[in-house]
Amino acid sequence: MSRVKRGPYPRRRHKRVLKQTKGFWGGRKNRIRQAVLCLWKSWQYAYVGRKLRKRDFRALWIQRINAACRENGTSYSRFMGNLKAAGVDLDRKVLADMALNDAAAFKKLTELAASAKA
Repeated sequence: MSRVKRGPYPRRRHKRVLKQTKGFWGGRKNRIRQAVLCLWKSWQYAYVGRKLRKRDFRALWIQRINAACRENGTSYSRFMGNLKAAGVDLDRKVLADMALNDAAAFKKLTELAASAKA
């Protein structure tokens, strides 16, 4: 009896893995066992990275809003609290974009928030 070769399927699977590990360093790109492990790990890094990106952007938006608030004579925390009291429901992404690209509108928002507090 001769052994059963599994045909083209392992080669297809290997090619698919090695195509995804193109650009990896050393044997990680051309040894199938190493490549599979590194590919799995890269998926884990990508998953975590997607979560971290959200965190990083939120921190960036807060910094931009705080800088614009301080130019208008208030702090970030007071501004956000007063906005909530005024019933303005804008998220940080929009506020940061407004602070960066439309300073006049942001100034009006700070005035609105300050008047809502008083």
